[in-house]
Amino acid sequence: MKSMLKEYLTRIAISFSVSAFMGILINLIIDAVANATGSEGFISMSPQYVALFPTPVIAAYCNVLIYGLIGAVFSGATAIYEVERIGFVIQSLIYFLITAAASMGITVVLWQLHRYPAAFISTMAGYLATHIIMITIEYRKVKADIKAINELTE
Repeated sequence: MKSMLKEYLTRIAISFSVSAFMGILINLIIDAVANATGSEGFISMSPQYVALFPTPVIAAYCNVLIYGLIGAVFSGATAIYEVERIGFVIQSLIYFLITAAASMGITVVLWQLHRYPAAFISTMAGYLATHIIMITIEYRKVKADIKAINELTE
């Protein structure tokens, strides 16, 4: 049990770090392209979000933490797949609900992306792709576990 907890905490920490870094990288690319094409002073955060903080720099730092939080939630929620008494479809539904609550809470309430349809749609597409990837990985893992169990009983 202790080693499983350590494994999950490590996975969550790695996911937090990767998500935070990718958020920085994506925002840097968006900002560089927008500014290079004539949108001087453009920053890839909604004005409503930036207004929540004393300076845009603090908003950007918090944005990085939020990217990390999203990754940590997506990673931590995979623990639901370890509960053997729950079927795969129910596990996937619970995983979706947990991650959707975090994702929608951040993107709609905090980032105010519902005011920017193009940003909202692209963000939701990213979350959908992440869900598809995670469910596919877990489905393959379940299939491999079933195969291993069947081989033991033969």
